[in-house]
Amino acid sequence: MSRAALLVLADGRFPAGGHAHSGGAEAAVKAGRITGAASLEEFCRGRLHTAGLVAGALAAAAVLGVAVRELDAAADARTPSPVLRGTARRLGRQLLRAGRAAWPAAELEALAREFPRGAHQPVVLGAVARAAGLTAGDAAHCAAYECVSGPATAVVRLLSLDPFEATGVLARLAPEADRVVDRAVEAAGRVAATGDVDELPAASAPLMEIGAQWHAEWAVRLFAS
Repeated sequence: MSRAALLVLADGRFPAGGHAHSGGAEAAVKAGRITGAASLEEFCRGRLHTAGLVAGALAAAAVLGVAVRELDAAADARTPSPVLRGTARRLGRQLLRAGRAAWPAAELEALAREFPRGAHQPVVLGAVARAAGLTAGDAAHCAAYECVSGPATAVVRLLSLDPFEATGVLARLAPEADRVVDRAVEAAGRVAATGDVDELPAASAPLMEIGAQWHAEWAVRLFAS
């Protein structure tokens, strides 16, 4: 395992397409639910314990060798919004392109053939982490961090929030992120042991799903989602 590989995969400059997405923050800003650093922190905390937990468990399970097709179906079942399902698959396709270039592997080529339109991004994240020689915990950390760093970065642009304040939000959430990752990896381990993807967490955030559908209807927006 290479810790440098983890840094490459978690780097916001890794060309996986995440920079074009706000993780629901743009809709939350327009709805008045994010107005500054304090409300951004609460938004990210909620996202961490819902979308972050689910994504972390999916990614960790993929690293542990759970069948990608089953994980992708589980991700679909946990994503009620058609818009968010489409976004997850587009991001998965882009991540897979980057992952195949960085860590060529037969598993990634097979994944590209099986899902030409893209698998869900957290599932692909786990497959890429596995190809990079990373652990289930590493993949879950990437997923958890990405679910909060995306909104934090977006709000800097959307509200001209001081980037130092946004970074402070991420730092304060770090201990909680570690605990979420522990839960995600534990759930993934149960799935790997039993083969039952119903062991994966199914934490939901209805406002995120509703906001995604609303956001998709806007004529003008800064972010794709």
